[in-house]
Amino acid sequence: MDISFMELRHLRYFIAVAEEEHMTRAAERLGIQQPPLSQQIRDLERELDVQLFDRTPRSVRLNTAGRVFLEEARALLAGAERAAVRARQATRGQIGRIAVGYTSSASLHPRVPQLIRAFHARHPMIALDSQENTTRDLLEAVAGEALDAVFVRASAKRYPALAALVLDQEEMVAALPIEHRLAGARGALALADLAAEPFVLYRREDGPGVQDELLAACARAGFAPRVVADVPRLLSAVTLVASGRGITLLPRSLQALHRESVAYLPLDAASAFTIPLTLVYRKPAADTPLARFVEAARQAMPAQAPRRRRTARAPGAPGRLD
Repeated sequence: MDISFMELRHLRYFIAVAEEEHMTRAAERLGIQQPPLSQQIRDLERELDVQLFDRTPRSVRLNTAGRVFLEEARALLAGAERAAVRARQATRGQIGRIAVGYTSSASLHPRVPQLIRAFHARHPMIALDSQENTTRDLLEAVAGEALDAVFVRASAKRYPALAALVLDQEEMVAALPIEHRLAGARGALALADLAAEPFVLYRREDGPGVQDELLAACARAGFAPRVVADVPRLLSAVTLVASGRGITLLPRSLQALHRESVAYLPLDAASAFTIPLTLVYRKPAADTPLARFVEAARQAMPAQAPRRRRTARAPGAPGRLD
């Protein structure tokens, strides 16, 4: 039997009559005249080749077939309404999927999980896929549209097609082996005091940004660091410091790592510098899941973040990646 004729209005008419058990009351509920409603119900029964109601002069009541059809009709109508709602939500960017990446060090900044948690709470129907990688690979993935947005510690100015939002400027701290002669020092360290120390650095080709800032800070302090190891991730640098291989400078949010083996000391005012936590993303169209994610990032930022004063760069000092 072909029932392709059936429209949602047939289901609505049928449900109204079934619930009211009276044609006139059902017609008033639907805002139509009673004769056309009676005709629509008769047409439905004829097309189904099934009688759905037992009729009396005063009422119409569902028979066995009608009760079965009522259950299915309600499910079909609810499914259609649900599909319409989801279509509108998709149009408004309230449903969909986002692919997000982050470096291992960026993931340890408290603002990253806070933002993701707040976004999930506000937009539970937007799925968020995540992956960890190096800064270079993450930026290339966003530029190549394999990812929608990434949290990194670098500038994105080499990718003019991408947009960026600086979520924080994080102070750097010195990380020393726990047995180091300066590990028990009180107060802040002058960066110049570390000039003769062996440095563990974050490999620049894997993460431009952190190393550039570190080298620039050392140049301002009057020395070039003696590098004994370079590593692909900041977490690897902490591990080498914990093993006594050398010292390094790290974002403050990493100082909870290896506390039994690593001492973390602040830098003094003359040596202090910061690195950004940046959300880099493809410029989104309005009312898309990505646009809502970026807006959530903006809303998660402090209302009036203080501007940190940067020490002037010494002439000829290495600059940050732009």
